[in-house]
Amino acid sequence: MVEIKEGKQRFYVGDSESDNIAEIHYVPTGKDRIIVDHTFVSDELRGQGVGELLVERIVHYARETNKKIIPLCPFAKQQIDANPNYHDIL
Repeated sequence: MVEIKEGKQRFYVGDSESDNIAEIHYVPTGKDRIIVDHTFVSDELRGQGVGELLVERIVHYARETNKKIIPLCPFAKQQIDANPNYHDIL
């Protein structure tokens, strides 16, 4: 199981924000929205569900901070659209 860490405007897997092997990045916009603009998973972690875990983590973050997500990242958008349990954060 991977450990997802919180950084500055991102959640990531790896030793540090600058030396990560997977991440989901967001940009605050207004007082109650975040734009998810980038998801990355390294080749060594691909196919292990890490991208899905990162999306799950950003959805949890949005809920706990009362924010809505604008999913500009195609991967995040596909994951959120496919999961009806995530539609409350759109």
